[in-house]
Amino acid sequence: MKISRLVPDNAQPMQREARHGLQHTAPASPARRVLLAGAGAFAATQSLPALAQLQTNLNELPPLPAMEEFIAGRRVQFARMLMEIPRVADNGNSVPIKLGVLGASKPGAVQSIHLFSEKNPVPRMAVFHFSPAAARFDIESRVRLAGTQRIVAIATLADGTLCVKVAEVLVAIAACLDGS
Repeated sequence: MKISRLVPDNAQPMQREARHGLQHTAPASPARRVLLAGAGAFAATQSLPALAQLQTNLNELPPLPAMEEFIAGRRVQFARMLMEIPRVADNGNSVPIKLGVLGASKPGAVQSIHLFSEKNPVPRMAVFHFSPAAARFDIESRVRLAGTQRIVAIATLADGTLCVKVAEVLVAIAACLDGS
């Protein structure tokens, strides 16, 4: 069954649009484009103060008593530890995180990975212990964050070396307000 077209193919664009109930608008004027560009620039600058707070040195550990107790004066290396976490989290109730250690491919190369939080009610967020037979040391999880803060991941290697990675996360809606 063939359906005939109501509007011929050779009809002018305005005729086709008018018959289908569409309205034709004039192209945006230069003044409108300038106004829209200005509004976009204004919105972008409003987020700059919050992002400027995140510009601290990521090669320094935040002062956390629980973390300092774990380190116990040992030397840390800001190398080999991998941490992927969003720089900006819309909701602190569920922030994705990936952890790993570069160059750790032999079984037993990594003993544990500790995850610390600067502002959560419980600063030691997680501890992941690995079996001596484990050959993969990748972790993929979600964490709760109580506001904008620095997150510290510390891997303990088989030889006792501590590898550290620090990341900052700007959290729009805080979680962990009830102490959990």
